[in-house]
Amino acid sequence: MNHQPYSRRREIVLERLGDGVAIVPTAPEKLRNRDAHYPYRFDSYFWYLSGFPEPEAAIVLVGGKEARSILFCRERDEAREVWDGFRYGPETAAEAFGFSEAHPIGTLEEKLPDLIANRGSLWHSLGHEPAWDRRIAAALNTVRANSRSGARAPGEIRDLRALLDEMRLIKDAHEIDLMRRAADIASAGHARAMHACRPGMAEHELEAELGYEFRRRGADGHAYPPIVAGGSNACILHYVANNRLLAGSSLVLIDAGCELAGYASDITRTFPINGRFSAEQRTVYEIVLAAQEAAIAAIVPGASFMDYHHAALRVLVQGLIDLGLLSGSVDGAIESDAYKPWYMHRTGHWLGLDVHDVGDYRSGNGNEEWTRLAPGMTLTVEPGLYFRPGANVPDHLHGIGVRIEDDVLVSEGGCRVYTSAPKTVAEIEEVMRHD
Repeated sequence: MNHQPYSRRREIVLERLGDGVAIVPTAPEKLRNRDAHYPYRFDSYFWYLSGFPEPEAAIVLVGGKEARSILFCRERDEAREVWDGFRYGPETAAEAFGFSEAHPIGTLEEKLPDLIANRGSLWHSLGHEPAWDRRIAAALNTVRANSRSGARAPGEIRDLRALLDEMRLIKDAHEIDLMRRAADIASAGHARAMHACRPGMAEHELEAELGYEFRRRGADGHAYPPIVAGGSNACILHYVANNRLLAGSSLVLIDAGCELAGYASDITRTFPINGRFSAEQRTVYEIVLAAQEAAIAAIVPGASFMDYHHAALRVLVQGLIDLGLLSGSVDGAIESDAYKPWYMHRTGHWLGLDVHDVGDYRSGNGNEEWTRLAPGMTLTVEPGLYFRPGANVPDHLHGIGVRIEDDVLVSEGGCRVYTSAPKTVAEIEEVMRHD
């Protein structure tokens, strides 16, 4: 493993700490039922600074003139490794992952008071993991109890997430490479699902095609519970039951991405179950596609995070006017929120180690301005239109739900779309041909 990207991130944090100390634990294992655990997934903050995959671990970063990065992890245990697999152990882990030193996780509670004593500040993700809040509070109380011997507790407690969120918002070259690879795998999964689709299949059969392609190409699995929504199910934004049969005259919306080395892709495609768009489906689809194209064109360094949402929104609202669902001007419909029965979400979000990744959407400078885009930011672009059966929707639009989502990297000259699943009507119909 190349530990350099992770080591460099720790160095940046150490520079920002001054004479402070930071504590970053990984996620605990969680029981699914009885003695069976959920598949383990590390904490994203911990992974960002370490690349270390095992549970029961924590990082302590000690700033100052003799800065140190310390890993606490499980010891080697031949008996447990027979059941659970390889463990690095402190000595091997320190070398493999570029830490100054490493110790058994069982010694952390004893060592923690000495590590935080006489430091100007203590950095921790307060509230992120309550059990760790309690452990750190106990260590602080131990230091305070020893004040007569000259020990001094940190005078300032700071939330480490503010620093790490700022760093994670701008992806480095290592992260960009992983996210491109995750996008390539997810794009192939969507293409496979399109080609496999037949009327009468169940939604979960298409989900299986996605999962197979993700794993076949080396992904760790799904980045989030996939949405495979046929017909009017596509009008339920977070539909995950994936248990209905696919009717041949309907569309199916698939929102699915894979995770690779911790990094997520996030793609949505909507396509006709029988392989050919009807006139009504094509009309709605082309409106959403045009909205996405307008949004992508608005993603440039210096633009507000909301600029690309507004660009997509104007196209969608004009489309709703053309369909006869709205009247009056585009500006009037936007100001009155008249479009919201058919488009009720924002056009995108940050993407990275978390599907809805960390990072402020507003600048927090007192004026509450939206964050300005900068090279290295990654985000999704996902406009949609949803026509749930009901009042004020013509019969020929009932049950049509369309969303198109791609992953985008802000670059020096504008942006780059790095997801490549078939997207135009012609591309989709071509990949779905079965002759």
